[in-house]
Amino acid sequence: MTELHQVYLSIGSNIEPEANIPKAVQMLREYGQVQGISSIWESEAVGSDGPNFLNLCVLFLNPLQPVELKEQVIRQIESKLGRVRHADKNAPRTIDLDIVLFDRQPLNVDFWKYAFVIVPLAELIPDFQHPIRGEKLSRVSEQLQNQVWIVPRSDVAIS
Repeated sequence: MTELHQVYLSIGSNIEPEANIPKAVQMLREYGQVQGISSIWESEAVGSDGPNFLNLCVLFLNPLQPVELKEQVIRQIESKLGRVRHADKNAPRTIDLDIVLFDRQPLNVDFWKYAFVIVPLAELIPDFQHPIRGEKLSRVSEQLQNQVWIVPRSDVAIS
């Protein structure tokens, strides 16, 4: 039997996010098992003057290693949903999928400073230790929600 890896993905969009985020989650189900889905959160764009982003995190089970996962799943979904990569990495986008944790290991510590990653991720794994601050994600999430504007969007549904 093939071993399934636990992958926590951050999914975001600020171009038609109400349509693109549910589509991205549905497409993930074609490549593996979606085991957990956080609430959807709205926050201001980081690094650009673009429209607000909607973000969520999912627990995704899949047999692929990170490089193959990016090439065979993430880039495929982003392409199908019209993602265009620009020189400006903060440009508005239809969809963005990032691996935050792979088998409980952080792949890119840069993600760990953003409320739009921490707040939804804390819903899924509240007791996980923040890799930089060493505190539980639930505590870091609470602090970030008091420092930056981020609001739940219960009006956007994932089926």
